[in-house]
Amino acid sequence: MNNPSFDYKAAWATITQAFPILQSPPSLPESDFETVPFEAVNTIKLLNLAEQIQDLVITRMEERLRKDIVPQFWSHFKKTDHDSATFREFHDAVKFLYYNYMKLDLIMNKLIVLREASNVAKPVYNHACLHEALKLIVKAVLLSQLPVDQQWLILSFYEKALKRQDCEEESYGNEQCCGCLQEQYVCQCVEMFQETNKKLGKMALLEPLVGQSLTDLIYNYIQAHIQKICKDSFDTSHLESLEKWLQSVIISWLKKIYYYDCANRSERFINEFDQKLISYLYNAYTKIRIDQLFNIIIEYPDSLPALEDLRLCLPKTDLKPHLTKTLQKAMETRLLHPGVSTSDVLTAYVATIRSLRILDPCGLLLETITQPIHRYLRSREDTIRCVVSSLTEEGPNDLAEELVRGEAVQVDENTPVDDGVEDWETWTPDPVDGVTSKTSGLPRTSDIISMLVNVYGSKELFVNEYRTLLADRLLSQYSCDTEKEIRYLELLKLRFGDSQLHYCEVMLKDIADSKRINQHIKQDLNYSEDDIPMSAMIVSAQFWPPFKDEKLELHKRLAKQMEKYTSAFETLKGSRTLCWKTHLGIVDLEIELADRSLSLSVSPVHATILMHFQDHKSWSLDALSKVMHVPSTILRRKLSFWQSHGVITEREPDVFHLQEEQENKENNLQDDIVVEDYESESAMASAQDQREEELQTFWSYILGMLMNLDTLPLERIHQMLKMFAFQGPTIECNIQELKVFLDRKVREHQLIYSNGLYRLPK
Repeated sequence: MNNPSFDYKAAWATITQAFPILQSPPSLPESDFETVPFEAVNTIKLLNLAEQIQDLVITRMEERLRKDIVPQFWSHFKKTDHDSATFREFHDAVKFLYYNYMKLDLIMNKLIVLREASNVAKPVYNHACLHEALKLIVKAVLLSQLPVDQQWLILSFYEKALKRQDCEEESYGNEQCCGCLQEQYVCQCVEMFQETNKKLGKMALLEPLVGQSLTDLIYNYIQAHIQKICKDSFDTSHLESLEKWLQSVIISWLKKIYYYDCANRSERFINEFDQKLISYLYNAYTKIRIDQLFNIIIEYPDSLPALEDLRLCLPKTDLKPHLTKTLQKAMETRLLHPGVSTSDVLTAYVATIRSLRILDPCGLLLETITQPIHRYLRSREDTIRCVVSSLTEEGPNDLAEELVRGEAVQVDENTPVDDGVEDWETWTPDPVDGVTSKTSGLPRTSDIISMLVNVYGSKELFVNEYRTLLADRLLSQYSCDTEKEIRYLELLKLRFGDSQLHYCEVMLKDIADSKRINQHIKQDLNYSEDDIPMSAMIVSAQFWPPFKDEKLELHKRLAKQMEKYTSAFETLKGSRTLCWKTHLGIVDLEIELADRSLSLSVSPVHATILMHFQDHKSWSLDALSKVMHVPSTILRRKLSFWQSHGVITEREPDVFHLQEEQENKENNLQDDIVVEDYESESAMASAQDQREEELQTFWSYILGMLMNLDTLPLERIHQMLKMFAFQGPTIECNIQELKVFLDRKVREHQLIYSNGLYRLPK
């Protein structure tokens, strides 16, 4: 329009009156309800400036938001030490933003009238609806000035609201609000919470402004809740209660928030988020239980509910690799180190087997996790002894219960295990999330005792250790309960076979025969015991493990009584005689001193010491050592036993005296004396000594081979030993051990090794 007489200033005044934001300085509408600016619309339409005025108004609105409204909104998010004020602070910030949003929305209403009158259809930021465009503008300006530390106020606001929701579920009728800590009748938390969400929803800012904070808050709250109820609580199942809590507290609370979401997606969004939260709940609960799994295993079977929960969670999560890694690390850190006794390691191993069978019945998880335990058990020298001791000891014991249960799976070492052949129609492959071990040869269907045996790959080790343990028991007490030992032997025969335990049967038979022979000898009229009654345990040397070899010259009275007993035995058995192990046995003593009497059961060396002091009141250490043929260092340890009982005292260095009366009623046990517990010593030779004796037996065969065949390679010597020497209850010497033995003989100049052949020196 080009009319010189047109009053443009009056027209602009009319337009700015209708749109105060175009004034200088710009302002927002004063009232919430304004008349439609028909005069201004007609003027704009007359001047054909509808699109230009629209763009200018929107630009001024953006400028007002950017420079004034949004900075004031974010100013509420400055951190404060007054935690109680944070709830109202966020409410006031949203209230301020919503008030200005509504003022801007009034301007948008006028622009809509202008667009309709001027037939303007140009979209604003791709929105035909100006109200939606305003929401987009507010969101864009708001997020463009987002402070770094804005999340704390949002988290504080919604955390208090969530705690209030949780408190309402836990305790109905609570008179105090969990959020503001005020009495319920004056608390305005619920109204403020609803009002804030309603205004955010109308501005379409629920998800953009608080969505991520809500997600973080909910995840952390779920994590903290699970930690609280699951801490050191393994005897109760929590999975079902956690799912109910999630629905009644978290999901219900979220629905209250997104009820005001103007995007009309609340139902869909809540359903999707519901699935995510359930998945997160399972993952969080599973991870916490995995972190506690070592303790859960140790407390089995009391922790069975926790294991059942974990079994249900594992298929719904992808955490089996995490479980394997975490549990193996916990085992290595807390179990597989020298500070834990072998018996405790075995107890934990048995609990691990039983627990992992619940988590993974197919056995793949068990096979993978227990490999480090197998390697560690093989590295400990006393493992087999602890296993055998546990199998045959009385009282509550996992391995003893397993033995008595008698549900062994007979697995022949020479027969490969073919899992699932009998039930091939229902066979299923191993799960893809498991880690199959190529090196483990343990059959997954074997019982606990079979698994322990297969750790070493040989039954002979356990049978030999049982022979040694049985021999110790039989020799440690003459009145040993043979019926109990026979019962254990029969149970072990079910596991290891009759042939493996034949020698043990002979050992028990020797005990019964010894009692019968003792009765016959005592009834012999030509045999007299005088003041030293004697009973002998007569053993078949070739069936018993090697005895510990110690020198001891008994007192002449004891030696004389043994000669009488030997003569009576020779009379009874004809061509057979006795070879006494003088250092073994038990001597019952009645000791009468001037001021007291003692009744003790001691070893022959202790009895011999006291009998020599009966002959002479004082002995030097060297003199007594020569008489008894016992090294002085060992003899001093034996003397400490009598010193501890106040019978012998060392008044001078290396000179000992019989103490008839106690001086000043002093304590029997002196602080500076190290007392030897003779009962703790084994009467049998150590495993290393037994092995050395076996290798020396092989040496006699090797000498005969080389004397006849001159030179032989290592492989040929090993084959011939397998044919002739490896018989009886002994461990077969493998080729590596044989090479070490032969190389030692070469260093000792008893063999010559040249060009891969061994020969005797000329």
